[in-house]
Amino acid sequence: MNIIDELTWRGAVNQQTDAAGLKKLTSEKKISLYCGVDPTGDSMHIGHLIPFMMMKRFELMGHHPYILIGGATGSIGDPSGRKTERQLQTMEKVQHNVAALSKQMKRLFGGDSDVTMVNNYDWLSKISLLDFLRDYGKLVNVNTMLAKDIVASRLDNGISFTEFTYQILQSVDFLTLNRKHHIQLQIGGADQWGNITAGIDLIHKVEGPDAEVYGLTIPLMLKADGTKFGKTAGGAIWLDAEKTSPYEFYQFWLNQDDRDVVRYLKFFTFLGQDEIESLAQSVEEAPEKRLAQRRLAEEVTRFVHGEEALESAQRISAILFSGDIQQLTVNEVQDAFEKVPHVTISAQPTNIVDLLVETAIEPSKRQAREDVANGAITVNGNRQTDVATALDPTTHFSGKFMVLRRGKKNYFLARVAD
Repeated sequence: MNIIDELTWRGAVNQQTDAAGLKKLTSEKKISLYCGVDPTGDSMHIGHLIPFMMMKRFELMGHHPYILIGGATGSIGDPSGRKTERQLQTMEKVQHNVAALSKQMKRLFGGDSDVTMVNNYDWLSKISLLDFLRDYGKLVNVNTMLAKDIVASRLDNGISFTEFTYQILQSVDFLTLNRKHHIQLQIGGADQWGNITAGIDLIHKVEGPDAEVYGLTIPLMLKADGTKFGKTAGGAIWLDAEKTSPYEFYQFWLNQDDRDVVRYLKFFTFLGQDEIESLAQSVEEAPEKRLAQRRLAEEVTRFVHGEEALESAQRISAILFSGDIQQLTVNEVQDAFEKVPHVTISAQPTNIVDLLVETAIEPSKRQAREDVANGAITVNGNRQTDVATALDPTTHFSGKFMVLRRGKKNYFLARVAD
């Protein structure tokens, strides 16, 4: 199957500058292509993952992806999708983020992958203001730039000249990569269409109208309920394990809606058509088994965090389901209960009722005694029914944590003070 046919089946194609030409090109030879990300932070989130999984699909079919880290463009701010000016970062912060994203990309694609990393700071920083105006500014029509959605959407609120020039800088990126590495395709999110077509226009003006270059964007990802994909009540789902633990990452995918899961299998996994169709059938016939969600969670967690992290996430999930949380390691406790309310307690043994009130888990001693007597309180997985119980926080999890639960779902992580 041609790579464009593969992406089309997966629902991963939004717009193409020349669909027939790109399909013909990729059928006849292996091409070089690129996708960029600006270092506005020190980690990508799962929304960023979509175009780079497309890059991986190109690589698996023998094409040569280039990943551009925008060390230069990231220092001025991309206006796309924003209504206000981006806060400028210091160059030290930008370089820190470049290093962090580069490391993240290498982990995603693997050390033996046929992927080349580039940084546009290497060429854009060498262009003087006069050269920029003479060599590139003269070739770009302001009226055309104003008509692009990424600029037009900002005109009412205003846009600085700095962010206005972003489109030209990204165009120079495409031209430079086409000249140096014969890159013929740029891919990106739907909001990058204006920037991608601007780059193609510049190449045609400099290299001639017959220059064979293409653009392709991916669809905007929305959930079945119409809300933005990748956002939760707790914020973004990050690819950095320090920001979103592998367990939380795994659970995010495991809890996807039946209406979304097949689409996500197509987008976020490398499973073949037959297996995905089989999983789609399971969603229709036995949704309670959640086979599709489980497979999705396994595949994406393995891709982003590796086999060991996946096994840990699955182990935590199984232990929490069984309720035998004493099997968790200290690190697993931190991962599993990272997002639940945290309280701090003394290392000294304390009466259970007093502890529940002192930590505000219960509003009063009367309510605490009632909940304990009714069996609504568990400590480290053990149900407590005696209001006279003295709890020793140092007996489990290396004396660092105590896990309390009120009712079926209200967990609290008690950190033992040093």
